[in-house]
Amino acid sequence: MPWQLLGCDFTSAPTRRKPVVLAVGRSDRGRVVLDGIERFDSLDAWSARLSAPGPWVGGFDLPFGLPRELVETLGWPTDWAACMAHYAGLSREAIRDTFAAFCNARPVGGKFAHRATDTPAGSSPSMKWVNPPVAFMLHAGVPRLLHAGVSLPGLHAGDPARVALEAYPGLLARSVLGAASYKSDDKAKQTPERLIARRTLINALENGQAPLLQAAGLRLKLSHAQADALAADASGDSLDAVLCLLQAAWACHQHQAGHPRWGLPEADPLEGWIVSA
Repeated sequence: MPWQLLGCDFTSAPTRRKPVVLAVGRSDRGRVVLDGIERFDSLDAWSARLSAPGPWVGGFDLPFGLPRELVETLGWPTDWAACMAHYAGLSREAIRDTFAAFCNARPVGGKFAHRATDTPAGSSPSMKWVNPPVAFMLHAGVPRLLHAGVSLPGLHAGDPARVALEAYPGLLARSVLGAASYKSDDKAKQTPERLIARRTLINALENGQAPLLQAAGLRLKLSHAQADALAADASGDSLDAVLCLLQAAWACHQHQAGHPRWGLPEADPLEGWIVSA
């Protein structure tokens, strides 16, 4: 049975206006076909969706681990499962206060601790609690992935037919657009320039012109209506879900080529790694 592909743009506090967005697709002879977009205005509904039988492999835009330097400094468990259980038991207020105290004790320019994957991926530190609040995304998302019983390669052995990988859409987007911005939640910043950037990015993905897709011989297959809908979503949430879907497709290609870890390197088993970084 072929692997279904998922790509998830995650939010730690979904609402009807700002839901969790899940892109669903499949690979077909080098084409990554987008079958649909699903939206979830509650974390419970999202978790229930992931509990359904596989086989699927998904890219999820939320951190799966904390920096080792942070964990060791705080004296938290350095085993991933134990660390995540401890972290899940904290309130958001306690997380914010603890991380703020950690940052306040460090010099300007080095306030945050980073994971090894942050440098090649260009991602925000997973302990950041504002702009974007990825620390709260980890707090909301990882316990629910574990509750759904999925496998997190390199971190947790769950159902081998439901595989969750940490993805980062900015990594793939920047390989096409450079530093140009393509999205904003702020209506005042939803400019014609960002619309052009989204269209440029979508066109490159459809033509397989992003380096990640070129390396695997993949390209995105959209209908005209799908392409228009992705471009029209000025928040970029739908497009980010599709970028995560493509990172999952790359990982699936690596898996089918015989890579034992879905294209992930041998990474720190406490911190995890962003797929394709």
